Amino acid sequence: MGCFQSNSSQNLPPGPRTIPILGNLHIMDWKRPYKTMLKLSKEYGPVFRLQMGCQEMVVLTGYEMVKEALVNQAETFSDRPIIPIYNDYTKGVGIIFAHGENWRQMRQFSISALRDYGMGKRIVEDKISEECSVLIKTYETFEGKPFDPATILKAATANIIVSFLLGKRFEYEDATLLRLLEIIEETFHLLGTPTMLVYNVFPKLGFLLDAQRKIMNNRKESHEFIYTTFLENLKEFDENTERTLIDSFLVRQKRNMKSTDSYFHKENLICLVDNLFMAGMDATSNTLYWTLLLMMKYPEVQRKVQEEIAKEIGVRQPRTEDRVKMPYTNAVIHEIQRFADILPASLPHATTKDIIFKGFFIPKGMHIIPLLTSVLHDESQWEKPHEFYPEHFLDSEGKFVKKDAFMPFSAGQRVCVGLTLAKMELFLFFTNLLQRFTFQPPSGTSKDDLDLTPAIGLSTPPMPYETCAMLS
Repeated sequence: MGCFQSNSSQNLPPGPRTIPILGNLHIMDWKRPYKTMLKLSKEYGPVFRLQMGCQEMVVLTGYEMVKEALVNQAETFSDRPIIPIYNDYTKGVGIIFAHGENWRQMRQFSISALRDYGMGKRIVEDKISEECSVLIKTYETFEGKPFDPATILKAATANIIVSFLLGKRFEYEDATLLRLLEIIEETFHLLGTPTMLVYNVFPKLGFLLDAQRKIMNNRKESHEFIYTTFLENLKEFDENTERTLIDSFLVRQKRNMKSTDSYFHKENLICLVDNLFMAGMDATSNTLYWTLLLMMKYPEVQRKVQEEIAKEIGVRQPRTEDRVKMPYTNAVIHEIQRFADILPASLPHATTKDIIFKGFFIPKGMHIIPLLTSVLHDESQWEKPHEFYPEHFLDSEGKFVKKDAFMPFSAGQRVCVGLTLAKMELFLFFTNLLQRFTFQPPSGTSKDDLDLTPAIGLSTPPMPYETCAMLS
């Protein structure tokens, strides 16, 4: 889409003045563009336009605007824009950055396959509980000495999504798993760097930028791993006994062989597995990484959660059904997700047709930023939007309260496909860990020294830290 026509008679959203070639790039915080967007919304209102080079976008801020677009006008705001690095990475297939019918078919398939393999059911709960036991044993080996919990959390959450995709689990020190986790971490970090901002605005400069090369090398390596695994599955494949999401895909592929417009082809399978693995591991492990940091920072919250666990669960292993009788723990998990705000700018959307939105004309194909951080910190929706305050999700009697502005997984037609799985994982990992351990800063570090600044990247984990897992 070309630059906004300044002489257009249509009523376009307001926005800052642009300069030739750069558009509004000169006013952006390149490391955390969402911060500039929040500032601009105070000046130009909740719907405004921005220009990065010649790429225009419309930014939506605050709960009311984001809900109006993603929920009430879900179909119109359900597409993805063409963004150079994501286009290079996915080639328009898979699920996260796919368009039109390809996206619809892959989304439908993923949701039904994840359900078939037990998403939200007892069988998956058992897998998560087993993984929690392994995680606890691993943390016990540190004997209360300081360690960085990030990689082990990533390995544990990766194993849950791997069980759906490949029907197996990896040991935490498995070299293949560690390499895959390294690739994902590096890719997510690079996608949010200033270099990638430059590449997406001026793709012709790609040959000068090392980050784009690294991302594409990572893609090649992870896709080769998926392809090798897929070939192994193929050897044992029996369409009468589907064991994994890959098996289900192969059954559909066989069924649709004669169809010329089938979306069940090898490239879609590899990209779909890649998308689900990256998204399924990154969001949950980052949230859990924030969790342990926040428990060290707010020991009184940690203590209250442990008291509720002791009262409602005792020493047996936690189960998902415990959640309904644990309002405080449930509120803390929700508040961690709100406060951690791990996808502040969301993933970009695009319009499927011309629309008059809140009195403004937005053309078809427009790049839309539904600024999730502005929803999770909306001052009209949250009592203390910039503080960690579990009481956001409790009423005056201490009962759990749902909040419409709680949108960490986005909303509408592009809402996270693994939503049910992520909720189950967060509850079980959190309660299992806090039943067994109290997390404390290393000696010589006070809770006030703990840094809550998010790291730079497409998603925002906390800065690396160390914790001591003391037996409760």
